[in-house]
Amino acid sequence: MARKTATMDAGPGAPAEGAPSLHRLPAGPALFVGRRAELAALRAAAARPAEGRSTVLVLAGRPGSGRTTLAVRFAVTVAADYPDGVLFARLSAPDGGRVPPARAARRLLEQLGADVAAVPLPGAAADGRDEPACVALREALAGRRVLLLLDDVRDAGQLWPLLADEPGCLVLATTAGPLTGIEDIDPVILGGLDRQASGELLGDLVGGTRIGCDPVGGVDLAETCGSRPAALRLMAGWLRGNPEAAVTDAAQELARVVGEEDPKADRSADRQPDARSDPRSEVEPEKKTEQRPERAGRSVTGVKSGRRAAADGRAGRGRRTEARGGGSGGGHGAGQAVGSSAGKTAAPETAAPPAAAPAAGPADWVKPGPEPAEPVPVPDNDPLIGAFTLLYATLPAAQARLLRALTLAPAQTADLRTASALVGCPAPEAAAMLAALAELELLGEEPPAADGTPRYRVPGRLHPRLVRLREREDRPAEIELARARLLERLVRLTDSARALLDPAGGPGPDPLPGPLRLRSADHARQWLLGERDQLLGAVADAIGQGDLDGSAGRLVTALLRALPLTEGAAPADLYQLHELVLTVAERHGKARRAAAALLNLGDLQAAAGCWERAVTHYRAALEHARAADDEAACARALEGAAGCHRALGDAVRAADWYGRALGLRQSMGDQPAEARLLARVAEAHTAQRRFEEAEREYRASLVVLRRLGDERGRAAVGAALADLRERFDSGW
Repeated sequence: MARKTATMDAGPGAPAEGAPSLHRLPAGPALFVGRRAELAALRAAAARPAEGRSTVLVLAGRPGSGRTTLAVRFAVTVAADYPDGVLFARLSAPDGGRVPPARAARRLLEQLGADVAAVPLPGAAADGRDEPACVALREALAGRRVLLLLDDVRDAGQLWPLLADEPGCLVLATTAGPLTGIEDIDPVILGGLDRQASGELLGDLVGGTRIGCDPVGGVDLAETCGSRPAALRLMAGWLRGNPEAAVTDAAQELARVVGEEDPKADRSADRQPDARSDPRSEVEPEKKTEQRPERAGRSVTGVKSGRRAAADGRAGRGRRTEARGGGSGGGHGAGQAVGSSAGKTAAPETAAPPAAAPAAGPADWVKPGPEPAEPVPVPDNDPLIGAFTLLYATLPAAQARLLRALTLAPAQTADLRTASALVGCPAPEAAAMLAALAELELLGEEPPAADGTPRYRVPGRLHPRLVRLREREDRPAEIELARARLLERLVRLTDSARALLDPAGGPGPDPLPGPLRLRSADHARQWLLGERDQLLGAVADAIGQGDLDGSAGRLVTALLRALPLTEGAAPADLYQLHELVLTVAERHGKARRAAAALLNLGDLQAAAGCWERAVTHYRAALEHARAADDEAACARALEGAAGCHRALGDAVRAADWYGRALGLRQSMGDQPAEARLLARVAEAHTAQRRFEEAEREYRASLVVLRRLGDERGRAAVGAALADLRERFDSGW
């Protein structure tokens, strides 16, 4: 049955025309149904005036409830009201990793069009409101009307550093758990779709005739899925792959799978499910003792009406009465969260008390939050996992292998270049498998690359299950080989990009196959900048695991050569790369490489005006350079630290460190450096009003420069000496 791609009919939730910056948002499913009440609640909440800070909307829902899709839909509908742009950032990785707010702030600054050279480096402050990037973001948002969509927020500690004191901005955060610590937040909580919307979704995905011929089976399937969009979409993929199966059969199969994971179900201790056909078989025994959660389709906001259907004996299933309410999507779930006041959610038994009046400043509306929250897990007896289990068992072996391998991709995001490297297949074959997996809703579609190449992402709700499947079904040697192939592919692509951007910098690697090849310098620049996060993530992942340091080191070297050529790489990215070099060098006891990395880190901090942090790096570099007996690195570290002390106004320490660097350079016979350092020592003496010593050093510098034949240097030092004499004669 052909899959339809209709969207919700035009209405209050229809997309705005000509809205800016929407290309940054995730593509999401082509089909969207229901959720009218939730959209209305979000619009009403956004219209409420804010005092002292940006308006904050929170959209909360369990994994698979469609919170990101709904957030994107809402952002599209209101984007025209925010002419200064729509910004997007994910604050959780699919593997559950917590994205620090400072990193998100740097990416949001770049989306605002900030000069990449001005994007702050990581600071010494804790990752909170005082972190330089967060401060810069809040300053950049002042006076603007911007919509920020922050997806998968784990805890309030990620959110509140990004909140600007700008009432004209709107922040929409999606989360799977509570965001405690921020005042005046009234979340819209998602339950399942209502019966009408569930039927529309199944009908459009599977075929209206097939669902219409078995309406009872459609209702049963929706109820077994908890009416959650993700589970419904997976079961629709299973039905499309099993055209002879009745809809009732799908409901029964899902109920059987979910019931087998129900801790209340009778199960013998020695049952051994087949690993390939049943992805649930890798679950640890202790996890099977979890209490079964409330049916996902029921609203978590206080809607308790419903009745159990036990006549069919299906373990763990329940029938819900159709919630009352008008319109598609507006009857229960998050829709019931809307109280008599527009945009407010009805308070459940465990809900927080009514929000206080808007506060005047961050000290009033921000409270210290708890420790960073853990990811919200998907229970093993969840209908979403049951639907995945059924669909995964129908996949061809090659597609199943690729799906598991994509958990190794940086940020779990891939295109044909990375996917073909992971599984070692031709690029066209990888592209076809990626598209097939996305058609089955097993992969999410991301915004395409700058050259139009489709990009995909492993959904976070499926990532833990896929990792356990990979660990069970793939040999460790195969996994390591896949990771090595990926790193080598990225090295070749980065080297190819560098060769296109700087043909005079040396030959590039052997040409890649046609579909993988970068065609021009502009294509290379777009690829490097567009895939920058994935490239940095690949290096960080490899170095973090520590078993592929050689390949990771080659990729770091390639990136350090290529990224500056784009004229769009932020110093923060180069800083991260040098930190990774330092990690590897210290792990292997390479003092010389560690010193070089610390010197580069110090130079980046000094260029950003972070003098105290730069001094710390230069001092550490000096220790490593001494251990490696590297006089040149020692001299460079001494001179760098002296420059920092000079910038901080400490002329005494500056003169001391410059003098120590001068002694090293003289012993090395480095006359250009000797002349430069003599002038620096003279400047430090001048700042201390030690004019005779300063004049002596300037004259010594002139002697060296005359010996070198450096007329330009002689002119500069001569001018400094003349200025010193003038000051001395005037009694300064």
